[in-house]
Amino acid sequence: MKLMLEYMRPYKGKVALTVFLKFAAVIFELLIPYMLEYMIDEAAPKRQIIHVIIAGFIMVLLAIVVRAMNVAANRMATLTARDSIYTLRRDLFKKTIYLKGADFDEITLPSLISRMTSDSYNVQSFIGMIQRIGVRAPIMLTGGLLVAGIMEIRLSVVLLCMIPVMMFVTVFVSSRGIPVFRNVQAKLDDVVRVLRENITGVRIIRALSKSEYEKKRFFNANKNLTDADIRAGMMMALPNPLMNLLLNIGFTLIVVIGAYRVNAGDMKPGVILAFLTYFNMILQAVMGINRIFIQYSKAGASADRIALVLEVPEDERKTDGAYGSGEYDGDTVIEFDNVSFCYDKNSAESLKNISFKVKKGESLGIIGSTGCGKTTLLNLLLAFYDVSAGTIRLHGKDIRNMSLHDIRRKFGIVFQNDTIFNDTVYENINFGRGISRDKAKEAAQTAMIGSFDMDYPVAIKGMNLSGGQRQRLLIARALAGDSEIIVFDDSSSALDYKTDAVIRNNIREKYRDSIRITVAQRVSSVKDMTNILVLEEGEMIGFGTHESLLKECEVYKDIYMSQMGAFE
Repeated sequence: MKLMLEYMRPYKGKVALTVFLKFAAVIFELLIPYMLEYMIDEAAPKRQIIHVIIAGFIMVLLAIVVRAMNVAANRMATLTARDSIYTLRRDLFKKTIYLKGADFDEITLPSLISRMTSDSYNVQSFIGMIQRIGVRAPIMLTGGLLVAGIMEIRLSVVLLCMIPVMMFVTVFVSSRGIPVFRNVQAKLDDVVRVLRENITGVRIIRALSKSEYEKKRFFNANKNLTDADIRAGMMMALPNPLMNLLLNIGFTLIVVIGAYRVNAGDMKPGVILAFLTYFNMILQAVMGINRIFIQYSKAGASADRIALVLEVPEDERKTDGAYGSGEYDGDTVIEFDNVSFCYDKNSAESLKNISFKVKKGESLGIIGSTGCGKTTLLNLLLAFYDVSAGTIRLHGKDIRNMSLHDIRRKFGIVFQNDTIFNDTVYENINFGRGISRDKAKEAAQTAMIGSFDMDYPVAIKGMNLSGGQRQRLLIARALAGDSEIIVFDDSSSALDYKTDAVIRNNIREKYRDSIRITVAQRVSSVKDMTNILVLEEGEMIGFGTHESLLKECEVYKDIYMSQMGAFE
């Protein structure tokens, strides 16, 4: 509830107006049965036709005013809910963009998607409902009981005996609803995960004839969600039949007692008709309160899930100019000082005691078998994760003392599985950085996609491009920013040797002032680098030039011979 109130606070003026309109509408609505009782018991028996007409006109006028006020209040409530959730989704998206790698791994992408969509929708529905029914129902319940009690105290005793029982049932069930609906949302995360995997991997699924297998996976995830939803629905549906039973018993008692009293001359017929109208109002109010509690169970669970993301601690890095331990020689741009890292405290280290330096004008190649820690090293360099031990420095500064903006603006990077957007070639290269078309075209020519029209439409994930074209487009994006450090994470795997060699030569000639870091499986992609880092099972087993590693590092020599030996 705290989260919802926080996001409704900027719209407290609209909320106050909604409450006022709902309050006034309920007061006017409560007058209608009173006018009915006056017509039947006072005006009609005395044949005061003019009074009957006036009372009827007032009832119609009150009904119109009540309708207009409710429509206005409901529109206001809808606008408040819309604007509140707009702000909530904006903040949630912003928080998601800046999540640390470890936090992102813990929450997971499918869960973030469902929190952004399904959970935020549940909160939006509740914010709208609490303004519409949450104001009207309690006032209607209280006002109906008060007026009914004044009109006929004996009949009101029946209501007063039943309402506490009904409210207890509602509160008891709804208090157990939040964990149940939290489980439903967790099952929804699983469905989103399976659905996302199938949509993004539809080609390989078809190519390997695994459609039936994936259908079973989705069926199981969907069945688990359905079962959880049914259990939640059954629990939350329990109050309705109980309340209907109690209210029907109450209705019957009121009719029997009222008829007896009318027959005995202790009560007028109009009173019982008005009382039954108030009874119906009270019934609708109690049912409305029940709906609020049910929706709150959903919204409360969803709000808790959203709050868990919004409350993730902000990155406290500051650009304070502080230097890490050790002396800075003025030439070193990148330094890893005895760096170790593990993704999970309970798992083995992915990197162990990594130490090296890259100076101005130098380049670095990183090579090793799959899973040896190459991409992990880049994730640490870009501050997606914090080191478990040791220090990483840029220009002598410990990156833990630098803002993320200051760190990442130094880099142009191509990841293994990078994203291409459904936009033009130019916009995919520009990526919202304000890069001129001439600069984008120059980068495209360096990456050997200069033949592409800058306005050529690219499909989602570059599905209308070949693997080599996608990689060259991503290389052009990294080059266009004229970054101080350009990183290529296995970005030439889809390129033939000749194209790869030409692009590397182009980059070497045109981007002499940038430090190039290349992660690759091919020796040919790194052998011309100033230094080459060889990794094996997270450990640095070699660092030096191509020639020195051939002499001193057996693993590098084996890789070289297996790949290049046939060409010598």
